[in-house]
This record gives sequence, C-alpha cells and structure tokens, in this order.
Amino acid sequence: MIVASTGTAGLFLELGGVLLGVAVLGRVATRWGLPSVPLYLVAGILIGDGGVVPIVPARDFIQTGAEIGVILLLLLLGLEYSGDELVGALRTGLPAGLVDLVLNFTPGYLAGALLGWDFRAALLLGGITYISSSGIIARLLSDLGSLGNRETPVVLAILVTEDLMMALYLPLMAGLLIGGSALTIGVEIGLAIAVVIVVLGIAVVFGHRLSQLVFSRSDEHLLLTLLGVALIVAGIAERVQASAAVGAFLVGIALSGPAEHAARQLLTPLKDLFAALFFVFFGLQIDPGALPPMLLAAGALAVVTAATKVATGWWSAARAGISPPGRLRAGLTLIARGEFSIVIAGIAVAEGVEADIGPLSAAYVLMLAIGGPLAAKAADPIWRKVIQRSRS
Repeated sequence: MIVASTGTAGLFLELGGVLLGVAVLGRVATRWGLPSVPLYLVAGILIGDGGVVPIVPARDFIQTGAEIGVILLLLLLGLEYSGDELVGALRTGLPAGLVDLVLNFTPGYLAGALLGWDFRAALLLGGITYISSSGIIARLLSDLGSLGNRETPVVLAILVTEDLMMALYLPLMAGLLIGGSALTIGVEIGLAIAVVIVVLGIAVVFGHRLSQLVFSRSDEHLLLTLLGVALIVAGIAERVQASAAVGAFLVGIALSGPAEHAARQLLTPLKDLFAALFFVFFGLQIDPGALPPMLLAAGALAVVTAATKVATGWWSAARAGISPPGRLRAGLTLIARGEFSIVIAGIAVAEGVEADIGPLSAAYVLMLAIGGPLAAKAADPIWRKVIQRSRS
C-alpha cells in the first residue's frame, strides 16, 4: 500500500479542486453559450498570487501540464489542415491574409510603442492583436449553423493564413528574445525559419507516407506514438528556437487519412484537459491588482481591433462576391481572440519582456473572447436594424 505524504496530499487536494472548478466553469460557459477560455483565465487569476485562494503545491504540476497543453493544442490545430488545403488556402486567401496582417498587427504594435515598450514587446503585442481564435471561431460557426454559409470559406481561409503566419512569427520572436549580437540573432532566426519551411515542405509532400508509418490499429500504440513524436519534434523545435508549439503544429499538418481521424478522437480529451491547465496557468501568473490599470488600454485596443477584424472580413467577403449581410457575419465572426494570443502572451510573460503585457493581454483576451461570439450572434439582427433604418 502506498501512503501519500503531506505534500502529495496537498497536491492532490489542490489539483482536484482546480479541475473541479474549471469543470464547473466550463458548464457555466456552455449554459451561457460562451467560450470557456475567458472563464479559465479568471480561474487562474483567482488562485494565483494575490488571488482569493492562492495555490502552492499544485503550481509546478499545472505549469508542466500547461506546457503539454500548448503542444496538444497546436497538434490538434495542425490536424485541421492537410497539405493540399494549406496550399489552396495560400493561393486563394493570400490577399485577404495580407490585409488581415496589416490591419490587425499594426494597432497592437503601435499601442506597444505608445506605451513606451521596447520593440520586442511591441511586436509581441502586435501578434496578440493579429491572430483570431481558431478554436472559438470553429465552435462558433458550428453553434450558429454557419458552416454552409458562403462567407465561411473566406473566414476559414483567413484563419489558415493566420496559423501559417504564426509558424514563421514564433521562430522570429524566439530569435529576437534570445538577444545577443545582430549576427547571432540573424543566424538563429534564419535557422529556425529554415527548419520550419523544410519541415512544412516535408509534411506537405510526404505527409501521406508519414501517416502510414505512424498509424496503428491499436489505440494504445497509436496514442503513445503520437505523443512521443509530438513531444520529440516539439523539443527539437525548441532547441533550434522554432518554438515547441510550431513543432507540434507541423506534426499535425503531416498527419492525414486514418491516422489523422484516429488522432483527433484519441487526443481531443487529453487536449481539453491540458489546454484548460494552460489557460489556468497563464491566469496564475497575473496579479489581480495589475488588471485595473490596464483595463482602459485593453478596452481601447479591443474596440480598435474588433473594428479592424470586421473591416478584414467585410473586405475579404466583398472580394469573393458575397452580399453585405454575409460580409458583416464574416467580419464579426473573426473578432474573437483566444488560444494563440495567450500562447504569445505566455511567451512574453515567461521571458519577462514587459511587466504590463501579461495583465493587458489577459484583459484584452477576456473582452474579445466574450465579446466576439456575442457580436457574431448579433450579426443578422444588426443587419436587419441597418436595413430598417435605411428604409425609414
């Protein structure tokens, strides 16, 4: 019989309480028709330093779980795309992707500069405001029954382009955060981006053969293989400063056919568990007292970048010949920020780039992770009111 030590008992009690707490919050979010991400962030803030019930023994476990959560989150995201879909999305959606980048990266970068941050922190904030939440938006399209709408392929093409941009952006930021001479930084960035491009090319060209090697009819063997490969590639990516998240994303892209279908079924429950720990851990690192001073800046940035996302969706849908109601739906659907914004903010907090970027990002994501879905659900009523006013 194994007898738990006092420290282990504390770990079990705290971890069990955290998991039950986020389970309750997840049910509340589902009942309200909201994404669970913002509530998980709030939970982390409440149990972090300065929170209502700070935790101690479970903190290290949650941190490790959070790192695994990022890998699983990006692995499952990569499974959403095949090599052919990526190539097709780039061919058709590149102009919209460039408009999206300019309109939504620029406000974050300028806000960082106006706040007096150094250029690295400003670049990180630009990434946070640029990337929409693929997870929240996919769930939103399903809940609203919008998957068959004409504007949905436009929205999905923009999301694919954003995810691919992240595969290049994260290595770039990793190189800049390392520091050193200009030559050292340039070599690190060049190597990381070269590795990403080569691996992405292998995934696109040889993905089918790699999937055959990975696939097993035994769920146990397949699960162990998938986790082993994802963690090893993520570790290698981290070593060459390409980001563990990018490595996991590329593994997901490389899988197709039966391996991709089975991987999605096996990994989704694990992803839900560890991704929840990831959002909780990010909240753990935020001092609740640091949030109020950031609310005004976060609110202003949320309003501006919500408008630029609507402009992105409207322009992109108009370019595809979609009617004004569909253009509005596309724009409002893109507003939500979530998992990738928190991944970038987590990197900034871990590197200690700027003390205020954590609280600002948390407040910003909370606003748009909740406000985005609510705005998307109101798209058609908003358009009806516009028509009524134009006729009156």
